[in-house]
Amino acid sequence: MTEVNNEKELSPQQQEELLSVLKDRFEKNMHRHPYIEWAQIQAKLEAHPEKLWSLNEMDRTGGEPDVVGQDEVTNEYIFYDCSAESPKGRRSVCYDQAALEARKKHKPDNSAVNMATEMGIELLTEEQYRELQKLGKFDAKTSSWVQTPDDIRELGGALFCDWRYGHVFVYHNGADSYYGARGFRGSLRV
Repeated sequence: MTEVNNEKELSPQQQEELLSVLKDRFEKNMHRHPYIEWAQIQAKLEAHPEKLWSLNEMDRTGGEPDVVGQDEVTNEYIFYDCSAESPKGRRSVCYDQAALEARKKHKPDNSAVNMATEMGIELLTEEQYRELQKLGKFDAKTSSWVQTPDDIRELGGALFCDWRYGHVFVYHNGADSYYGARGFRGSLRV
């Protein structure tokens, strides 16, 4: 995808390019959303250009966002990062701002929570991560930070998940840790 300007808006050409990429991905992965029609999603996206900007950021950083469901109560479509591995443009980050500030040496450039906020998305929860894994095999070689309960975070830890040996594993690590094979996956509602 092309770069975006600082105003968090896509040009008409960028919107058209992104919608084409999203539609193509949607049609190639119907098992993720068997009862949803693209025309309804496109209409919602066109009505919410700020969501298109966030989806572009998800795609630009390697997340390959796709529709994974619809909230029947709010009538919102739910997008998750569906790249096979943790998005390349979002790796080597610690968990959040407090963890970033706590590092004395060799600080990463950013944190997962900061990046997600800047992109207008949310980190997946453990439950959402498990739901994603029902749609395919993700993070077989990488891992992804997930939203961490306050009581764990207050003690300095953070949670991450991956897929190994045919199962989802949830682990803990110091929130200030970062690795080249750990990033984060996000969700967006439209």
